[in-house]
Amino acid sequence: MVDINVVVTNNIADQMKKHNTKQIDLANVIGVKKQVMSKMLNGSRMISIAELRRIADYFHVSTDDLMKNPVAVCEGNVVMAFMGKVNTEAAREALRTVDELADMIIYHANVRANAKIMSETWEM
Repeated sequence: MVDINVVVTNNIADQMKKHNTKQIDLANVIGVKKQVMSKMLNGSRMISIAELRRIADYFHVSTDDLMKNPVAVCEGNVVMAFMGKVNTEAAREALRTVDELADMIIYHANVRANAKIMSETWEM
């Protein structure tokens, strides 16, 4: 399971690197404090659609581009674990299952932590 927040923050980070943009610069552009921008990029605060639109406009990309999954997912993230290279398919499958469970836990933790923000009406 792919966490859309992780996808969005990774895509924003890629755009920041591409355009040599600092967090404080992006925070000023969308009208939030540096600490709020940091929380957005580390996944502890949800990014509203209005904020996402301002970020997309700043980087001259579409909001769809910022929400797009990478074409190729690097298998190395799943099969390379603390124990080193995993050689068997059974071990790879077990790590994929653990990775999916971890994604679900993180997603639900973020939803719970940001329930108040998510329940507010977005204003344009």
